[in-house]
Amino acid sequence: MKWAEISIKTTHEATEVIAEIFHEVGASGVVIEDPALVNEYRASGAWDYTDIPEATNTEIVTVKAYLPVDEQLDDKLAVFKNRVDELAGHNIDKGLGDINCTEIQDEDWSTTWKEYFHPIKVGDLIVIKPSWEEYNASPDDIIIELDPGMAFGTGTHHTTSMCIRLLEEIIKGGQEVFDVGTGSGVLAITAAKLGAMKVTAVDFDPVAVRVAKENIEANHVSDIITTGQSDLLKNVDGKADVIIANIIADIIIRLLDDIPNRLKLGGTMIASGIIADRLSDVTKAVIDHGLTVDRVIEEGGWVAMVIHNGGN
Repeated sequence: MKWAEISIKTTHEATEVIAEIFHEVGASGVVIEDPALVNEYRASGAWDYTDIPEATNTEIVTVKAYLPVDEQLDDKLAVFKNRVDELAGHNIDKGLGDINCTEIQDEDWSTTWKEYFHPIKVGDLIVIKPSWEEYNASPDDIIIELDPGMAFGTGTHHTTSMCIRLLEEIIKGGQEVFDVGTGSGVLAITAAKLGAMKVTAVDFDPVAVRVAKENIEANHVSDIITTGQSDLLKNVDGKADVIIANIIADIIIRLLDDIPNRLKLGGTMIASGIIADRLSDVTKAVIDHGLTVDRVIEEGGWVAMVIHNGGN
């Protein structure tokens, strides 16, 4: 099959929103080339090994996605461009906004992103390790083997790494967890390996569900994690002790409608994927739903929120 590689040069602020727009037009995965993040991990020593040179221009982020070359491609590209142009109306800087389209073969793109993905210790315990690389683990390391394939999430972006560190604090063993918008399944796997009793991982994209299931099986936590396709929590039953939503601000605000009735009394929600400028909007929605913001952490222009359901 022939694929079109669609790339756009943008800002750190717009990165996750553009990834979501790609998702909405049918891309089942993205490659985010963030030179600032690469430099940060190089300097921290978090990567076990990398031969990627240090970047000098760190202001421009390149986001790539892949769409099949078919009769729908032109329409999808037009929708994508219009949605990107609309970002200014939401006070989001798209940056250069240069969009390029290149036709490639399936085998070319399916491995290109691997050069940017190396073993990394995200928190005090969790190490994200590509399935194709070796890693010398210390006794306390909790290893997650990951092959994102065509789904979102390697654990290296600020939004995901903040969630992982919060899960290390919150998961104490025995909790039931819902992971909404699971992507590659990395957060669901993290919760399971930290001691969650039961995890339900859902995504609207069936490709993400398939990839998450494969990663869950590879990490031997299929007895703990159930996967499924769902628009937010519509196809999920029961209540959880912990709900994870690493999505974007507007979708989190929509999800909050269900949280008071789907998060147990005293339960915790981790909300991430929120650009710092949208924090006030999400905070207002949290308060309007009778929930409490316990804590906010910020990293690289992104925020993650710890939200508590104290009941009414």
